[in-house]
Amino acid sequence: MHETLRAHVRSGAERALEGFPEALRPEIYAVSFRIWHEDQDPRFPYVAVGYNTESQARREGPLARWHYPYWLLDGFERIGHVPEDPVGSALHLAEARAAGIWYADDLAGDLDEDLVEEYDDELVRRFDEVCLDAAWALHSGGHLARVLGRDVPVVVFDMDRPGWEVEATVAANPAELIGGFLEDHAGP
Repeated sequence: MHETLRAHVRSGAERALEGFPEALRPEIYAVSFRIWHEDQDPRFPYVAVGYNTESQARREGPLARWHYPYWLLDGFERIGHVPEDPVGSALHLAEARAAGIWYADDLAGDLDEDLVEEYDDELVRRFDEVCLDAAWALHSGGHLARVLGRDVPVVVFDMDRPGWEVEATVAANPAELIGGFLEDHAGP
């Protein structure tokens, strides 16, 4: 059977979750899906699957609890089109080529700027969908509850798109898990 990028990111997220330190699991109140693009190039997306802990939230202060700039961000497994994930890179490349939205560096200068922007937007949209699916699958498959002993929210964010984390986190979680997150992100 041919693996898809969607299935690969799902299994990678499960593997990352299983790799969370046992001693910290009782303290983890949220899982993080930090979406990023190597060198800010939409053709090379990845998701870093991490977490935040009650201790980190206390260190940073009460306003930081649901705001990712204050979270633990480094040292987490990266899944997608990055060198350390050759399978994810190959799957992403194959799917982008099959969809007709891949372009090589040497061709970018020959393409219409609007077309490059359209391809970039589609690449970002497709990877977002894969990540949201993986986050939802951690809930629906019971994986979060099995590994952490309870279901916790998955906060999905991209530091290049401030504010998008609300839409993404709502799409990635059952409503009953994100009340505190939504309260903290409510407008004035």
